[in-house]
Amino acid sequence: MSFATEITDEPVEQGTSLWRDAWHRLAKNKLAVGGAIVLLILTLAAFLGPLFISQSYETQNLELGATPPSAQHWLGTDTLGRDLFVRLLYGGRISIAVGLCATAVALTIGVIYGTTSGFIGGKVDAVMMRIVDIIFALPFTVFVILLMVFFGRKFVLLFAAIGAVQWLTMARIVRGQVMSLRRMEFIEAAEALGLPKRRIIFRHMIPNALGPIIVYATLTVPSVMLLEAFLSFLGLGVQPPMSSWGVLIKEGAENMEEFPWMLIFPGAALALTLFSLNFLGDGLRDALDPRASKD
Repeated sequence: MSFATEITDEPVEQGTSLWRDAWHRLAKNKLAVGGAIVLLILTLAAFLGPLFISQSYETQNLELGATPPSAQHWLGTDTLGRDLFVRLLYGGRISIAVGLCATAVALTIGVIYGTTSGFIGGKVDAVMMRIVDIIFALPFTVFVILLMVFFGRKFVLLFAAIGAVQWLTMARIVRGQVMSLRRMEFIEAAEALGLPKRRIIFRHMIPNALGPIIVYATLTVPSVMLLEAFLSFLGLGVQPPMSSWGVLIKEGAENMEEFPWMLIFPGAALALTLFSLNFLGDGLRDALDPRASKD
């Protein structure tokens, strides 16, 4: 009787899930947490800030012209007398939206395509990967120019053009993960039970490959934002009077000798966002892969 009492009185060790462990490791990474906080502040400022400002991004004051930062215009004005702070907030909306939406498009296409290719394998996998190689070989800038020629300069085309390229790397990463999972016992057991391939893919394959997918998604957002800035710098992205950080950097580069603040502030906003995303991506990579963790 006493023996049974001793057994029941012993404390039971509580197990923790993979995601809880990953969260604890991520919380210990100061750079990743700092990056997430900065991203949250920038996103809230970009999407909520303009609601409390009466000025528009296209409000001009030609008599004022380009003026340095002051109490009235915190970040100065551009050559048309438009408040740079207001344009920076509105530009952040577009740059962040392009980064998130194009990444979501690339994530959806890449995950489904890569999972299907890796799971089926054989000739189907070979053909699907050769298609990826062919699209990879197409010059990205030429592809965007062709889209603009045939469909006109539309903002939605940014999502289509960038998403049509970014999913390729995602598909390769997911394919590699699926091919390694393909030999696992639980996948063989699911096949032995006669489960449909669609259910195996969406219920077993994709959830077990979420770690690398999430990490690459966070690293894709800054890549997409850089592409948007590059296209806007070439005049193929957002068209005036709309603004994005890429457009503001282009305008600032044209006037950097006379009005350096026009380049410094948009460049700093973009650089701060890219650094924060990269820190968060590195932190997620270490958190979701215990072997890469230094703890």
